[in-house]
Amino acid sequence: TLLQPTEAPLPEYKTAAIEKSRFVLSHYGIFKSCWDWLILVATFYVAVAVPYNAAFYLKENRRTVVSDVVVEVLFIIDIALHFQTTFVNRKGEVVSNPKQIAINYLKGWFLLDLLSALPFDLIYATGVLNEINTPDGLLRSEGVSRIHLLKLTRLVRLARLLQKMDRYSQFSAAILTLLMLCFSLAAHWLACIWYAIALQEMESNDRKLGWLHALAERLEVNVGNVTTAESYLTALYFTCTSLTSVGFGNVSANTLPEKIFSICTMLVGALMHAMVFGNVTAIVQRMYARRSQYQSKWRDLKDFLKLHQIPSELKQRVEDYFQTMWALNHGIDPHETLKEFPEELRGDVSMHLHKEILQLPIFEPAPQGCLKLLSLHIRSNFCAPGEYLVHKGDALQYIYYLSNGSMEVVQCNMVVAILGKGDLVGSDISQQLSTGCEVVVKSSCDVRALTYCDLKCVHIPGLIEVLRLYPEFQNEFAHDITHDLTYNLREGYEAESAESENGPGGQTSLTLPSISEDDEVEEDDDGQRLLTARSEDSRSFSSKSPLLSRENGTSKRSLSECGDNASTMEIQSELITLAHEMRNLVKNLEKTTKSVGTQTEIQNVHWVSSPSII
Repeated sequence: TLLQPTEAPLPEYKTAAIEKSRFVLSHYGIFKSCWDWLILVATFYVAVAVPYNAAFYLKENRRTVVSDVVVEVLFIIDIALHFQTTFVNRKGEVVSNPKQIAINYLKGWFLLDLLSALPFDLIYATGVLNEINTPDGLLRSEGVSRIHLLKLTRLVRLARLLQKMDRYSQFSAAILTLLMLCFSLAAHWLACIWYAIALQEMESNDRKLGWLHALAERLEVNVGNVTTAESYLTALYFTCTSLTSVGFGNVSANTLPEKIFSICTMLVGALMHAMVFGNVTAIVQRMYARRSQYQSKWRDLKDFLKLHQIPSELKQRVEDYFQTMWALNHGIDPHETLKEFPEELRGDVSMHLHKEILQLPIFEPAPQGCLKLLSLHIRSNFCAPGEYLVHKGDALQYIYYLSNGSMEVVQCNMVVAILGKGDLVGSDISQQLSTGCEVVVKSSCDVRALTYCDLKCVHIPGLIEVLRLYPEFQNEFAHDITHDLTYNLREGYEAESAESENGPGGQTSLTLPSISEDDEVEEDDDGQRLLTARSEDSRSFSSKSPLLSRENGTSKRSLSECGDNASTMEIQSELITLAHEMRNLVKNLEKTTKSVGTQTEIQNVHWVSSPSII
């Protein structure tokens, strides 16, 4: 057999992966995040324990040797990890080269981290330090005391902590917690210094004037027998009162160094007051910013209505609309919020906001890119009871999807359709697609809200623009929208549909959509279906609308009341007569229900269905 020549393999295109050693850690990884939290806890421990040990250290009470050694080991390991952790350079690129990582760390925080990780506690653990006794019986170690003073260099790690806290500055709770921690740490540090000053005064001055001697006299014990807990709590009490006020006098400064320290503490307290209260004020204003914005807009609206002397009825409608829209979106315009974001991201967010209408069967064949672009041309709208969505003769710019509520379509002072949840109303787009230019399509009916209605509005010019980018979906959508519209408002559509379905001289049919919301349909004892509105406002308004009959359980039906040559005016006159008959039926039904003692509320009826009348 002859070997067949093999074809050259197609080139393979692969995404270039980041070349990184397996020993290099990602600065955004889970392990690094957990490690940073561990170092955060260790830093807080250092901020509390190191000043306390430096001032209140007594050998027999020193029980933090193990924890201090553990913290030193953690800091040493942290230095080693920083030499193997990626970072982001000034260009926004993630650097994973170990050499560049080491150079960047050496130029940055390495020196401060090294000072905070010096193993002072390991030196103490060797036990080579000689202990000496002080005159007042306090057991002190000169070498250990100096080591604790050197350990204060670990407090430089708080600078790194403040750098990481910037990412949480947008959270009010985090800011308040940070301010309280800063205030507590300041009081703790000052208390340690206050106690150290008392010890120094006691050792260098034979006169018993210091606050520690005054405390021992009140306790009626020797100054050397005052416990560490009593000394610390008294010092902390003094610093807290000095930071928050001018003190109460029960613990006071007697010697010159103590008075100087008290003055400095009061100045620091004044500065901290300004910082804390200023930040708290800003946080409170931020928390109530939305309410302040609402009150400002509400005052502007009231002044506007008063300045232009708007009639009371129209004024009430404007105020109700403003309050309802604010309750729905809290004054946030999604399009203004998202306008600075890229189109891809805006499309994803818009698809989530308008997923209810985009999940309709008419949009199922649409590609994902088409849906994203289409979602950018969808707006949310709201109608109160009695408000008109569309007037007869208005240019139709939108296709409306009714998310909640019910509306009626009025033609020649007669209700020809009732719309409910899930209905589409608007016009088809055949004329716009056929001409290829702007076509003004006008409405043949009025559309009025019966209840509070939430709507999704598809901008027709934007829809046409998107469909022209996807011709494979354009024809299918143009065909489906004609059949999926619950009611087509375009002028001349009824004549065209009658001519196409029945031909010249055929019967003219009138489609009557009905409410499809389950929560708006009730059934009485006689099997009749009573359609009621969801609010008292819509009930009072709907009583003005004509009543039409329809069969039980049907959502759409066709009326053919005229002969072969009947005109549209004849059909309308027949429907008006039918409406009068329905009103008489309602009155008779009221009398019947009163006679049998039933509690049915007939005054809320929007639509009564009776097979006998048909």
